[in-house]
Amino acid sequence: QVQLVESGGGLVQAGGSLRLSCAASGSTFNINVIGWYRQAPGKQRELVAHIINGATPNYEDSVKGRFTISRDNAKNTVSLQMNSLKPEDTAIYYCYAHRPFYEDDYWGQGTQVTVSS
Repeated sequence: QVQLVESGGGLVQAGGSLRLSCAASGSTFNINVIGWYRQAPGKQRELVAHIINGATPNYEDSVKGRFTISRDNAKNTVSLQMNSLKPEDTAIYYCYAHRPFYEDDYWGQGTQVTVSS
């Protein structure tokens, strides 16, 4: 089992920055994919950014150049630095982890990010 706990959401004006953090605990050594999804009101949950097996991160097109994902294996954390925020970035952001060996997925409880115009 893996537990994911996010922190760092909040309210920010357009053009501002926020940093989200996700702390993983439990059986984290088999995590192969870790990243962030978001879900805006009335929309489907979408991938924001993730890291697969320590390779180059992948980003959703609308956040490229503005968001940066990073993983600290020693601390079992993954962070999302969000710059130049836009109102359309407003959503609940979820940390996500996948363990291919066990074929299971884990989600954090979500953290609200609100960007005012």
